[in-house]
Amino acid sequence: MASYWLFKSEPEVWSWDKQKAKGEAGEEWTGVRNYQARNNMRVMKLGDQGFFYHSNDGRAIVGIVEVCKLAHKDSTAKEDAWECVDIRAVKDLPRHVSLDEIKNDPKLTDMVLVKNSRLSVQPVTPEEWKHICKLGGVKA
Repeated sequence: MASYWLFKSEPEVWSWDKQKAKGEAGEEWTGVRNYQARNNMRVMKLGDQGFFYHSNDGRAIVGIVEVCKLAHKDSTAKEDAWECVDIRAVKDLPRHVSLDEIKNDPKLTDMVLVKNSRLSVQPVTPEEWKHICKLGGVKA
């Protein structure tokens, strides 16, 4: 069974447009230096899907990605402790789903994005996935 995730990125550092430009090959999700986020990536499977979230500027879910390479050493890390997955863009969300909208939606009050907004790679439940896809104008 597939799992769902949310990947946070500051758009001035790594934007959705940059992610899409990487095409089928995808890109390493580098620079994660949080053990919980790293551990989330360690359990990901090929084909797991995730939301691409613009943090700081924009604060919204803007697209859907999928895991295209399992956890491996982060090429930007000096220490061996840090790993990452590779992800590729799957589709745009026709309607971006903002953090304010997520925080004010009763169906999403327990979402990790609401409870632990600083975690850069986080799980999303199947129910949250379906609901946000609907809000964003895509079929789950």
